[in-house]
Amino acid sequence: MSAGDAPTLLRAPGPVDGTGIGAYREYLASAHGLEFEDYQAMWRWSVADPEAFWGSIWDHYGVPGTYERVLGSSAMPGADWFPGARVNYAAHMLGTDEDTDRVAVIARSQTRGPRELTFGELREQVGRARAGLVRLGVGEGDRVVGYLPHVPETLVVFLAAASLGAIWASCAPEFGARSVVDRLSQLEPTVLLAVASYRYGDKEIDQRDELARIREGLPSVRHVVGLDYGPHPVPDATTWDELLAEPGPLDFVELPFSHPLYVLFSSGTTGLPKAIVHGHGGILLEHLRLFGLHFDIRPGDRTLWFTTTGWAMWNITISVLLHRGALVMLDGNPLFPDLEEQWRLAAETGVALLGTSPGFLTACRKEGVVPPRWPQLRQLGTTGAPLPPEAFDWVYEHLGPDLVLNPFSGGTDVCSGFVGGGPWQPVWRGEMAGAGLGHDVAAFDEDGNSVVEQLGELVVRAPMPSMPVGFWNDPDGERYREAYFDVYPGIWRHGDWVRFTERGSCVITGRSDATLNRGGVRLGTAEFYDVVEDMPEVADSLVVHLEDDQGGNGELLLFVALADGAELDDDLRARIARGLRRNLSPRHVPDLIAAVPAVPRTLTGKKLERPIKQVLRGRPVEEVISPDAVAGADAVPAFRDAYR
Repeated sequence: MSAGDAPTLLRAPGPVDGTGIGAYREYLASAHGLEFEDYQAMWRWSVADPEAFWGSIWDHYGVPGTYERVLGSSAMPGADWFPGARVNYAAHMLGTDEDTDRVAVIARSQTRGPRELTFGELREQVGRARAGLVRLGVGEGDRVVGYLPHVPETLVVFLAAASLGAIWASCAPEFGARSVVDRLSQLEPTVLLAVASYRYGDKEIDQRDELARIREGLPSVRHVVGLDYGPHPVPDATTWDELLAEPGPLDFVELPFSHPLYVLFSSGTTGLPKAIVHGHGGILLEHLRLFGLHFDIRPGDRTLWFTTTGWAMWNITISVLLHRGALVMLDGNPLFPDLEEQWRLAAETGVALLGTSPGFLTACRKEGVVPPRWPQLRQLGTTGAPLPPEAFDWVYEHLGPDLVLNPFSGGTDVCSGFVGGGPWQPVWRGEMAGAGLGHDVAAFDEDGNSVVEQLGELVVRAPMPSMPVGFWNDPDGERYREAYFDVYPGIWRHGDWVRFTERGSCVITGRSDATLNRGGVRLGTAEFYDVVEDMPEVADSLVVHLEDDQGGNGELLLFVALADGAELDDDLRARIARGLRRNLSPRHVPDLIAAVPAVPRTLTGKKLERPIKQVLRGRPVEEVISPDAVAGADAVPAFRDAYR
């Protein structure tokens, strides 16, 4: 939807009695005498008085312990959250004695049979894994890393490491050795947990050679623990059973609020990825807020959100356990044997929150999938890219008017979402509901002025607890400041183009570093993709703008990966051009429409808009793209050839 169009309201804010945000509203009224008539009023308070808001999250969710004050310093970067507090994220992930028999994990895998853990069983395994790590010499501040799939063992060893104050990082086993070493070697880990094989759909993947290269590239590793997963064991390694051989006390080291919990990595296409450090306290409070007030997870609720251990969504979704919800894991090819597999698993396990991607929902719509309905489903989440308006229509046509469709957007950088929805927010067609509680986000123009109903840079004007503690090996914070604070001093610039409406909702149109500046008019790449990829002949697409150094309009280039059996002939080119002209504007009609075999993406699924632009500008491919850090790197030369 473009600015000025009449919005279509698909779901009005529902009653919040019985919801997480309803309980929080009642708490604020009874404990603090605060009354809010609607979500926007609560949001305005949450950003006007961040100390009161984040202090209320601590109190409402019963985080034990004391602190001197909520914010010792509100400077960005450098905010000092909860000075004097001692916390441990893992202590809040394992339920209470009342939850011993409550299901915590339901795991499905294409490599082995189903698994299930109660909170009691999860606690026992974490205690055993903790004891095993202690025997391997792991202590506070040591780095424990995983080359592991999305399975219960990964969760167990992460929580065991966190309980000790050790620092976690992981890569999914589909990552190549160079990508893994580029990431994990920065941390100088002492313990590596790994698999040597797995199944992806009906394909057996042998990663023994890759694992050998990884071990060679991590000389700091003193111990390797092998998980028996797939047909090939990890050679010369402690086994998982040996790690868990002895029971141990389930203790939790009390740590400063900002003590590192884990390191996430930016989805860089060349050079070393940024190693982003997140702290125990910030992640604890942010995920209590996210799943309690926005995704509305309640005790016993089940969540399925397909992810791998190489994506921040793994770190985010496991936090449903903070609210004593259950995590449904799916490891393997999420589209095997067909598009309906995730729907079947979600219905079978009765999830309350199903997480998806815009690409998945668009594919389901194109293929005519009719998803099942089940009574427990309350929310459908999406992230990773803007959700096309047509996908909103499809969701409400098939899943009914009471569902909360919740597109949200944030990033690895904050391990959460800045903007999104919830049960107390409306759902507008083609838009995200608005800023999250406690998140002072806005759109800025080039001069640093807040703008509404026009495109601007997505910024955060006040600190969030889950902003990074820093970057690894960045002692003076220079790289951290350059990454987020180089344009607007003291203001976090996230790198997305966003338009906020007068209603508080928003539309993200793409990355600001890949913006199409056509004749002085900024165009978001997501607008192109919504139109082009809605055509059945187009499986994927990528658009770039090559500026004219002399001030002209430059060249607008559209590359399409075609669906099976489709051909890019003059008729299809003309229909693409007409669709862009009719749905967007004449400025959106490309100068070139060319076919390519595939659209390369980062390992977390982002299109390589900026790197492709650099290649078309003449930079050698090997300087711009590291093949191990990109899916579909072999297709890059085709873009250059098509442009020539």
